[in-house]
Order: sequence, then C-alpha cells, then structure tokens
Amino acid sequence: MDINVLSEEHYLESMNLSMYAFQYKVPESDIPKRLETLKKHRLLGIFEGEDLASKLHILSLNVKLGQQNWKMGGIAGVATYPEHRRKGHVNALMKRALEDMNQNGNIVSFLHPFQIDFYRRFGWEIISDNRKVTIDKIDLKPVDRQSGKIKRHTEKNHSLDIERVYDQYAAMHSAMLARDSEWWSTSIYGEQTAAVYYDSKNEASGYLLYEIKENVMKVEEYVSLSHEARKGLWNFICQHDSMVDRVEVLLSVHEPFPYFLKEPKLKTEIYPYFMGRIVNAEKALSSYPFNTSTDGKNVFLHLDDAAAPWNTGTYIIGQEEVTFHPVKEGSTCVTAPKRGLQLNINTLTAMLFGYKRPLELFELELLKGDINEVKELEHAIPAFKPFFYDFF
Repeated sequence: MDINVLSEEHYLESMNLSMYAFQYKVPESDIPKRLETLKKHRLLGIFEGEDLASKLHILSLNVKLGQQNWKMGGIAGVATYPEHRRKGHVNALMKRALEDMNQNGNIVSFLHPFQIDFYRRFGWEIISDNRKVTIDKIDLKPVDRQSGKIKRHTEKNHSLDIERVYDQYAAMHSAMLARDSEWWSTSIYGEQTAAVYYDSKNEASGYLLYEIKENVMKVEEYVSLSHEARKGLWNFICQHDSMVDRVEVLLSVHEPFPYFLKEPKLKTEIYPYFMGRIVNAEKALSSYPFNTSTDGKNVFLHLDDAAAPWNTGTYIIGQEEVTFHPVKEGSTCVTAPKRGLQLNINTLTAMLFGYKRPLELFELELLKGDINEVKELEHAIPAFKPFFYDFF
C-alpha cells in the first residue's frame, strides 16, 4: 500500500475529506487561512486511483514533563471516505506516522481519540482526564475579598503575562502543551476573553479563559499559581451572577477547586481526554527524571511494542544512566524473564506521565513481575500530575 507525503496541491482535497468525515463546513472566506495552516503540518495520504482516499496529519509540537520539554508529534485529522474504509488504510497510516515521528526525533505523540480502544491497538494510552464542574446561579457565592485586581484581555490585546502564568502552571504538571505566542494567537482565544488576576504585589498569578453565551458562562481554562489567585478568580466569576444562570468550569482533576467554596457539593464530571504514546522509549527513559534509589539497585524493564518494534527490548535503569538491549529480530519480550518487570508501550506511557502508578498497574496486571521490584519502580517514578488543556 503506497503512502504519500501530500504536497500543497493536495491540501484542498485533504480539507474536503476532513469536512466530509467530521461533518463541518469551512466558510469560503476562511479557506485560504486554513490552507496556509496546513503548510505547518506533515500530511500523509493514500490514494485510490487519482482520488485521495485516506489521510493523517502530524503536527510538530512540544509537551512539558515538569521542567523538561519533550518533542511531540500531534496526530490529527485521521479520516477515510466511507467507500474506502476497512481496507487497512488507517493501520498503514498510523504505522508510517510512527516511523516518520521516530526519524524526526519525536519522543512522544499525542492525539484526541474518537474511540480509545481503537488507538490503544497502536500503542496510544490515556494520559489525562478532564473535569467539568457545573455551578448553578444560587451557588455563585464569593469567598473572602482579595487584595489583587483583574484585567481582561482578548486576542487583540493579548498579554504576555498570560503566557508566563501558563508556563509556570505547565511546569507544575506533566503532559501540558508547551505553547508559543503563535499557538496562543491561532489556537487559544477564538471568541473567548481572558481575565488575568494580579496579586497584591501586582504580579500575574492566575487567569481564566471564558465565554458567555445564552446566560451560560463557560470557563475553558482556570489556571492559578496561588490560593490568592484561585479565590480572586472565583470571586470574579461570582460577579457575573446577574448575567448567567449557570457556570461550567473545565479544570484539572488535581486542582483543589471547589473544596474551598462555601458550597463545594457541585455537579462534577470526570472523563478521559487525551491519549499519548512513547515514540522512542530509549530517548524517553534516558531523559526521564527518575528518583535515585537509596540502595543502589537497578530496575529492569522488559518492554514490548508491536507497532514500533525499535522500542522492544530490555531497559536497565541505573543510578546514572539507562542502557537498552534490543531483542533479536523476530523475537519479543513475551517469555517470562528471571528478573525484571514486563510491560507494553501503553503501560510505560501511562506510568511515565504519572497517569497511573506502578503499583496500580501491577494490580491491573498490566505490569508483571516481582512485587518488590514493582515497589522499587514505584519509588523511582516522580509524582507527576498529568493534565492537558489543548485540542488539535
């Protein structure tokens, strides 16, 4: 099956396929801007005769792992016309995308799944949850008045203070997108407004990104670096009580909101959001900030990766370095070793980003081996807080 890297002459065909598959329409006036955006993507496509039948986009981005930036390939726009489905097109495109991302130096890849099980087959795994809290008007009750102030911004008067707050917040988590100014201008605002909280020292320490329509305030981002900012932003939300019937707040499962409110018993929904997968396990493990062992013991990981066989093998996590012993061609890490822990690429991904801990994965029978070695790995993995606000 031939896979082509699509050139500019095929961008309109690609956009037409997206509009058909995802059931939306791009206004005529927006088409030039959309086509210009595609120049920043790597597009892979499969043709049936002269017609584009299937395609996939790879975006070149970065994600945070604490203080580190990992190069990330974002998978988007995976689509096939109905008459060409169930021919193995997407299977071929996903495997080719992994090869291309590996050659391009990507450590990880992220995507938003239409079906989680489908992408799990290719090694992607859930790495972040979203939490939506719904507050009725009657519960919009301010907490103690804060000494800071709020300034509102839109895309036209964007403030770099927002970027600095986001960057600090992202460094407190794992898996958050490393946003640059261009991403803020092209992918964040839309019709939304940003409200930045400046604390008693006049330093930006939090912000909301929100929109009000039909008496509903939707807060798409609630970011605070301090409890003062957290309370100040909540009080700002409450000031809209004469304008709205309810407020919907999207935020991290690790955020203590609404615990500090006068009425924290609010409707809360938690659901899996983005998926990720390690593209190159050797690079990921070699740069990962493991906690050092107090007894000097090494941890052995026997990794299996059917879709990206260059990752399959044994990794020895030492005190100062990680060494990789690939399996011989044609073999796998299925046979139970005398020492070490067995896992696949999905489990490794969830574990490194902190979405699931080693002991949890052991209980789920996704990490196999001796419990004492699992406990050693539990100590070695930092307590990261995974979260992802963006979409592509």
